[in-house]
Amino acid sequence: MTISRRQIMAGAIAAQAIGTSGRALAESMTPKGLLPTGQETLGPFFPVRIPPTHDQDLTHFPGKTGRAKGQIIELTGRVMDVKGNPLPQAQMLIWQANAAGRYVNPVDTNTAPIDPNFLGVTSFGVDAKRRYRLRTVKPGAYPEPSGTMRTPHIHFDVTNADYRLVAQMYFPGEALNEHDLLLSTLASRHRKPEDAICKPAKTSEPNMLAFEWNIVLLT
Repeated sequence: MTISRRQIMAGAIAAQAIGTSGRALAESMTPKGLLPTGQETLGPFFPVRIPPTHDQDLTHFPGKTGRAKGQIIELTGRVMDVKGNPLPQAQMLIWQANAAGRYVNPVDTNTAPIDPNFLGVTSFGVDAKRRYRLRTVKPGAYPEPSGTMRTPHIHFDVTNADYRLVAQMYFPGEALNEHDLLLSTLASRHRKPEDAICKPAKTSEPNMLAFEWNIVLLT
């Protein structure tokens, strides 16, 4: 598969959700390397306030005992370049709706309830193993201005040196995936919808779901 400069700059290449095995990594390679994660829109609910702490657990406020409502999930993955090399300086900003489909952003006029125990947004860098790890709740679907429902997703704003990636990650098996305003149009934008969907992962913690989604930066 040949990747043109025009395709790359247009962000028309698929996001690549890569498994941890060597086989999965090899199967994701093209003659020019891994497929870089595709660029997406920031959306209307880009955070206007960032918590002062870089907490990787969105299910509670630091120092408080209350816990967010909804299905607890753990999301992990690697941040790497197109050659599969880890990027130890990568930083990320992550934001999402709560379990009811409501953002903490004040411009969100959704009538779904705000969860007082849900952080909703955080920023942090990869760890010593060049991985990221986030504990949060599975976001709910919500209506968008055209009248359709957006399928559950999480927003990523990832930077490394002078490169910035804005992406949205989706969940497998969601009924709304097929009709989502952005996910359903990836094929027409020369991207594979399945590449933007995280993969189930193993966890030993009861009552928690785990997913993995790797991020490839064109850097």
